[in-house]
Amino acid sequence: MVALKKKKKIKKIVTKKKVKSVRRKVVIKKFRPKPKTSIKKKLSVLNLRRSKHNPIIEPVSHRYWESKATFNPTAFSHDGKVHIVYRAIGDSDNSVLGYVESDDGFTIKNSFPNPVYFHYLPFDKKSSLSPISYSSGGGWGGGCEDPRMTLLGNMVYMLYTAFDGWGSVRIALTSISLDDFISKRWNWKIPVLISPPGEIHKNWALFPEKINGKFAIFHSFAPKIRIDYFNSLDELDGTKFITSDNTRPIDFDRTWDSWFRGVGPAPIKTKYGWLVIYQAMDYRNADRYRIGAMILDEKDPTKVLFRSNQPILEPDEWYENEGYKSGVVYSCGAVIKDKQLFVYYGGADKVSCVATANLDKFLQELVHSGKSVLKSGKIKK
Repeated sequence: MVALKKKKKIKKIVTKKKVKSVRRKVVIKKFRPKPKTSIKKKLSVLNLRRSKHNPIIEPVSHRYWESKATFNPTAFSHDGKVHIVYRAIGDSDNSVLGYVESDDGFTIKNSFPNPVYFHYLPFDKKSSLSPISYSSGGGWGGGCEDPRMTLLGNMVYMLYTAFDGWGSVRIALTSISLDDFISKRWNWKIPVLISPPGEIHKNWALFPEKINGKFAIFHSFAPKIRIDYFNSLDELDGTKFITSDNTRPIDFDRTWDSWFRGVGPAPIKTKYGWLVIYQAMDYRNADRYRIGAMILDEKDPTKVLFRSNQPILEPDEWYENEGYKSGVVYSCGAVIKDKQLFVYYGGADKVSCVATANLDKFLQELVHSGKSVLKSGKIKK
């Protein structure tokens, strides 16, 4: 009898230990960190607010042409809708352009099922050009990268980086009538290369209005702003090229934006002057892109009037770090809608996103934050 009681006791104790062991496992699971993390910071008026819908455009596995990446979107607004064109990379590693539209600027609808634009100038790998080491978010097969659209009159103009997959990275210009664009008849004009052969150029944009009666192309940002003017864009016929400066030296007088990468979307006209969104890095931390803003003089946009004293967007969210290139926020499009500034940008060279600000408050803070002085064409704080 005594022996039997001892056995029962031992069984009881063993049962209790098992219960405790199960409880410990539950506690460990509960506090397991989430894989998608983000950095929370105190926001100022100049900080863009990210959409809760981000990323708004993501790769689609069953579409061969956008199965890997859908990023660096450009945009324009017309009749209350936002029209977005974005860079897409699929199974072939070629960069093409896709299209979506939005009624509210955030929610995507009417995603076009096929590419709306290919870069189709003939490539000649047997030419005298040597192969170059170049990659920009993948797309090693070449194609059209990082588009910047401008609605001017009844035409939609588009500048983009044309990579031949071999030895040429140049700026190309094309256009389409607004009517064809809205009707989704993709009758783009045959593109022309407008930057010189044998040079690498990126980040050019066309102003949305003529300045002093002429078309204006913004093509250099640092060490000085350069803009070329044309009576007609037909002057750029594939034999005439814009001479630019793509050296982008480090400005040791600056901090977070000491190393310029280039202009973002086409400039936006405001009551203070031309609002320009740009990309830059801190040369001491060149793994993180940052987005800034400045205002240029309306009549002479080589003059910097105001410049943000802080980034308006940094790569802090998971979708700006978990992709083909961590730490990248890269904007090619911005619109004004319902008194809000919408900035469309690529995250981590993989997805498309949007962030916003109250336009009036944003501009007031940008103007209030400090003046910039332009000496000999150079940007100074």
